[in-house]
Amino acid sequence: MTTILSANLGYPRIGEKREWKKAIEAFWKGDINEASLLSQTKQLRLEALKKQKEQGLDLIPVADFSFYDHVLDTAVAFNIIPKRFQHHDPSALSTYFAIARGEKDAVAAEMTKWFNTNYHYIVPELKDTEPKLIENRALHYYQEAKQELDIDGKPVIVGPVTFVKLAKGYQEDELENWVNKLLPLYEQVLQELAEAGATWVQIDEPVLGTNLSEKEIEIVENVYQTIAQNVNGIQILLQTYFETVQNYKRVIQLPVSGIGLDFVHGDNLSIIQKFGFPSDKVLGAGIINGRNVWRADLEEKYQLLEEIKQAASVDTLIVQPSCSLLHVPVTKQLEEKLDNVVKGGLSFADEKLTELHTLTTALRDGKETVKEAFLASTQAIDGLNQSEYRNQTPEAARQDAKRDLPFTERKKRQQEKLNLPLLPTTTIGSLPQTVEVKRTRTKWRKGEITNEQYEQFVEAETKKWIQIQEDLDLDVLVHGEFERTDMVEYFGEKLKGFAVTEFGWVQSYGSRCVKPPLLAGNVEWEKPITVKEIAYAQSLTDKPVKGMLTGPVTILNWSFVHEGLPRFNVQDQIALALEKEVLALEEAGVGIIQVDEPALREGLPLDRLKWPAYFDAAVNAFLLATSTVKPETQIHTHMCYSEFGEIYEAIDGLDADVISIETSRSHGEMVETFETNDYKKDIGLGVYDIHSPRVPTLEELEANIKRALETIDVEQFWINPDCGLKTRQEPETIAALEKMVEAAKLARKEYAAIKQN
Repeated sequence: MTTILSANLGYPRIGEKREWKKAIEAFWKGDINEASLLSQTKQLRLEALKKQKEQGLDLIPVADFSFYDHVLDTAVAFNIIPKRFQHHDPSALSTYFAIARGEKDAVAAEMTKWFNTNYHYIVPELKDTEPKLIENRALHYYQEAKQELDIDGKPVIVGPVTFVKLAKGYQEDELENWVNKLLPLYEQVLQELAEAGATWVQIDEPVLGTNLSEKEIEIVENVYQTIAQNVNGIQILLQTYFETVQNYKRVIQLPVSGIGLDFVHGDNLSIIQKFGFPSDKVLGAGIINGRNVWRADLEEKYQLLEEIKQAASVDTLIVQPSCSLLHVPVTKQLEEKLDNVVKGGLSFADEKLTELHTLTTALRDGKETVKEAFLASTQAIDGLNQSEYRNQTPEAARQDAKRDLPFTERKKRQQEKLNLPLLPTTTIGSLPQTVEVKRTRTKWRKGEITNEQYEQFVEAETKKWIQIQEDLDLDVLVHGEFERTDMVEYFGEKLKGFAVTEFGWVQSYGSRCVKPPLLAGNVEWEKPITVKEIAYAQSLTDKPVKGMLTGPVTILNWSFVHEGLPRFNVQDQIALALEKEVLALEEAGVGIIQVDEPALREGLPLDRLKWPAYFDAAVNAFLLATSTVKPETQIHTHMCYSEFGEIYEAIDGLDADVISIETSRSHGEMVETFETNDYKKDIGLGVYDIHSPRVPTLEELEANIKRALETIDVEQFWINPDCGLKTRQEPETIAALEKMVEAAKLARKEYAAIKQN
C-alpha cells in the first residue's frame, strides 16, 4: 500500500499585507534598527510555519525565507562576495544589502529573471572569490522551527548545479571546477543538518528542466554520487519544477531518496508512463499549480494522482505544489471587493495548502471523506465558466501583421517629423511615485477625495515633471505615469476580461512587489485608456512626449491567466485591444508610442524545442498591436534582462523603430552581443541602473556610452536609464538624469569633432 504524504515547497515571504516589505524598507530608511527588523521578520516566518502546521502538512519547508533573494542568500552563505564588496564583513546584513542594492562607490550585482518567472534573482559573481561556509542558513532556520514550534522542517537549498549555472564570472569549461569547489560546502551543510536531526532536505535543481549538455548531466551525476558517499543520516528530495525533466532516465537513477516532479507544466506524466519510476524512491507529485491563482479542479487533480500512482508504483507519494508558492499571493480572504464569481474561483497560497490537504485526505481515506470540498471546487469552477467573463465573442486575429514601409524609410520620415539630435536622450516611462502620490491615490480609491480632485493632482504632478524634464534638457519626454499603480495592473483595470485584487501581491525583486491582474475571460478594449493623460502632457511642451503602453506579451506573462484559456489566443486578444489604444494615441497627435515588452524573454519555455512556437506567437502579437500606425509614428519597445543573442531574431521581428534594453548591471556583456549580430534599428542600452539608489558618476556614464559606441553606430544609439524610475526618490532621479544628459552632450561634442576632422 502506498503511503501518502503532503508537503509544501516554499511559502510567500512578504506577509498578508506586505509586512515583510514594509519592515525591510523601514530598515533601509533608518526608521528601525537591525534588531527590530530581525524580530519582525521572525514573527512573519513563524506565522507562516504555523499556518502550514495547522493544515497538517507532513513536510513543511524551512529556510525558504529571504531578506532579498534566495540565490543571493546562497552566494553570501558560501562567501561568494563580489570583489568590490569584499572589504566588508561577509556575515553582516549590510554587506548582503550592499550587494543587492549597490553603494556609493560600488554598483549592485546584476539581477535577472528566475527561469521563466517574473521573480528576479541576484546573479552570483564567482570571479575573484574563495568559497567557504560563512553561515549554515538551512541549519539556523531548521533549528528555529524546531525550537519555536516543534516542527521537524524540511530545509530548502538551491542545488549546486543550478547555483553555478545561474552564476557569472567563469568560462563555460570551468563549470565542473566551480561545482566541485562548492560541493564540500554543500556536504558540510547537509551533514550538519543530519547531525541536528533533520529527516529530509529539499535540494532545488530546476536546471534539470533545461537542455543540459552531456557534460553537464555528467556533472549532475557526479554531484549526487559524491553527496551520497560522503553524507549520512538525511534524505534528499531532489526537486525539479517549471518543465518536463530532460535526461529523465538518468535523473531518476541519481542516488537520492526522492525526486519531485512538476505535473502542471511540461509532460512528466507521459514520461513516467513511458519509462516508469524507481519503486525505491519517493515521488514528489507537484499537482497544485504554484505559479497561478486559480482554484484547482479537485476531481481532475485526484484522477491525475491516481494515474501517477499507477504509473509510478512507489511506496511513498508526496502530494505537493508544482513549485514554491513564492509566486502567488498569501490569502484570498482579504479580498472583499472582488466579484464573488471570480473570488470563488481563486486559490492563493493558503487556499492551495487547503487543496493539498484535501487531496491528501482523499487519497488516504477516500473521496467520500472530503466530498463537500470536491463539490465546492466543482461549483466554483462551473460558476466562472458560465459567467459573463466567458460569454464574450473575441475578435479574430490577423496572422500577417507588418509595417507598411521598411525601417530605413520609416526612419527618414520620423526624423523629418521629430528632428531629434544625435544620441537622443529619454527615460523609459515611469517617474518617481512619491509617498504623496501613493497617499493621494489611496484617498481617491477610498472615496476621500473626488475624481476631479484626483485628476487635478495627477495633472499637477505631470506638469511639474514635464518642466523638470525640460529643465534637464531631455530630448523625448514622458508624462510620468502618476495615474498608474503598476504597468500591467493598470491595463487590467481598464480592459474587459480582467479583474484586479486589493492584496494579491507577489514579490518581483527585493522589496518590490507587484499585483498581477486576474485574466478571467476574453479580452476587449472598451474606450481610450491613456490618451487623456498623454495628450495633456504633450500640450505642455513642444518636445515629443511618448505614449506609454504595456505590450501584449508582458500583460499576458504578468497576469494570472486562467488555465482554461488558450494563452496564445488570449495574447492576440490583448494585442487587438492595444491596437485600438495605439491608434487612438496616434489620432490624438502622439508621434512616439512605446509598447513595453519587458517579459518577452522571461516567458520562454525552459525546453528550447518549444521556443519557435513561443517566438512566433509573441512577434505576431506585438505586430498586431503596433503595425497599423503611419510610417511617421515611431514605435518604441523596452525589454528587461534579455539575453539579446538568444532572442535576436524575435527582437528583430518585432520591427520596433527603437528598442531599449535593461542592461546596466551587465552593460559590457550586452554590448558584446552586437559584435555578432548586425542589428540595424535604433537601440538604447540602459546606461545606468535604476534598481539601486546610488547616483552614477559622469565617468561611469561616459564609459558605458563609449563602450556601446564601439559596436553600435552612433546614428542608432539612444541614451536612457535602464528601466522606469517609479521606485526611485525625486532628488536621486533628477541628479542621475542630469549626469546622463551631461554625458550625452559630451559624447555628441566628441563625435561632432571626429566627424569634422
